[in-house]
Amino acid sequence: MAQIKFYGRRDVWAPLRRELSDVVHGCLTEAWRLPEDKRFHRFLLLDAEDLVCPQRSERYLIVEIVCFQGRSEEAKRELIRTLFARTGEALGLPADDLEIVIMESPQVNWGIRGVPGDELALTYPVTV
Repeated sequence: MAQIKFYGRRDVWAPLRRELSDVVHGCLTEAWRLPEDKRFHRFLLLDAEDLVCPQRSERYLIVEIVCFQGRSEEAKRELIRTLFARTGEALGLPADDLEIVIMESPQVNWGIRGVPGDELALTYPVTV
């Protein structure tokens, strides 16, 4: 399981929501082998005055990935590298304007479809 939160300026990222979602989900399916149909994205877009980030442009974006524990450090590095490369290629987003945070928690800390996460029968690997 992975849920993605995007924080950025509304005037910049609202028109690009679909493109950004497609790029990020493509990275997750490639690097972490998430299924194509497991896309859980939230856009928490802010007015310009509500996002204070000196030394960054108006395109500054934070991508927060909340997920089950279990992925290797190399899998996390690969996802981060892929995200920087693909957002640069597809969206022209400079590396200085992108920050990525991976936040993990044990599966038992999640409640999904009426059960604790560690009781779910997943169709994809978490230990990549």
